[in-house]
Amino acid sequence: MATRHHARMAVVSLLYAHDLGNTKITDYSDEILEEKKIRNKQKEFAMDLYRGVMDNIEKVDESIISNLTDWDFDRLGAIERATLRLGAYEILFGELDVPVIINEAIEITKAFGTEQSPKFINGVLDAISKSK
Repeated sequence: MATRHHARMAVVSLLYAHDLGNTKITDYSDEILEEKKIRNKQKEFAMDLYRGVMDNIEKVDESIISNLTDWDFDRLGAIERATLRLGAYEILFGELDVPVIINEAIEITKAFGTEQSPKFINGVLDAISKSK
């Protein structure tokens, strides 16, 4: 059975695909989530997160950009950008405690990102949480 962590990993995958130019990824979200065995409440949770990020993408990106130091938003890796978007959205609009959100983002980044990604994600999301 899929957990919320699995659902978040799927959301990062959807955001990643969208960022790489697949703007119609939501047309295939049912199949993608089913393939990852994300069903019922977890599927609803994943789609709520995805839609929340996309509906608030300008505010989410603005919060990331304003908390990047010595980095250009457009030069971020697509996985890091997708993970930051999800984490920033949950910090700005969610109800979970910030340490839980940051830990989830770090774990996702460990699975998908580079060796340096978790530290970077941690720093940016921590800065967003302090500036909100």
